Amino acid sequence: MEQSTGAVSTERIEPTTSGVSWAAVIAGAAASCALTLLLLSFGAGMGFAVVSPWGGRGVSSSTFEIGTGLYFIVMAMISSAVGGYLAGRLRTKWTGIHTTEVQFRDTAHGFLAWAVASVVGAVLLASPASTLIGSALSGASQVAATSVQASPVDSYADMLLRSDNRADQQQLSETRGEIARLFTTSFRDGNDINAADRVYLVKLVSSRTGLSQSDAEKRVNDVVTRAKTDLDKARKTAMQTAIWLTLSLFIGAFCAALAALEGGGLRDGTWGKTAIRQVAPARQI
Repeated sequence: MEQSTGAVSTERIEPTTSGVSWAAVIAGAAASCALTLLLLSFGAGMGFAVVSPWGGRGVSSSTFEIGTGLYFIVMAMISSAVGGYLAGRLRTKWTGIHTTEVQFRDTAHGFLAWAVASVVGAVLLASPASTLIGSALSGASQVAATSVQASPVDSYADMLLRSDNRADQQQLSETRGEIARLFTTSFRDGNDINAADRVYLVKLVSSRTGLSQSDAEKRVNDVVTRAKTDLDKARKTAMQTAIWLTLSLFIGAFCAALAALEGGGLRDGTWGKTAIRQVAPARQI
């Protein structure tokens, strides 16, 4: 005769509802995007308030770069934390789920809200932010560039062709365009101008400005050195900006996950109670 073991099944029955509340995730992501745009516009205004086009005034370029990077981090912390908190607080309450699983899902909700806000923000906020900053920059430089649209390479051509003699404007314009194309092609293919192009530039500058061969060669060398210095500075600035942005994204993801964990705990009324229950038995020993 078969004997009953009397064992009771302890298998937990998982609910059939989804583990992700996408409505809460999207709501948190929308709030994060809106707050990012708000803080970005405020940061742009503060940036124009502390810099100055006049020498000896305003903050230095290194201080401005560090301050901008730190502001990126603060902006990511605030916007991501608010979005993650809303994603955790607005999600539906799960019943019959272990506490650690609930905490994992809350953390995942914060991370998903940050991810959606980052992707959507890169697409939707790029245009308004570029328009906002571009309009301010355009207004600041409107007096200096009212009729001529110049690229950074054109300034090197102006340095090479600077002269007291008034040359034909059409011929001068063609020469400037040729020099600009030569600089662009040379620095795109390598980090310097090749010997043949350098010799051609010396002859071109000498014929257009009336300088001697040695003076024209010195001017070409000085301008090429200036161009290489500017390109290296731009490269370092881009590298530092990318590092600051990457760091702000990592910190934003962490803040979003932590804020969602807090929001979910407050939603269920369990925030802080789990740690107390874990510490209490140890104190009773």
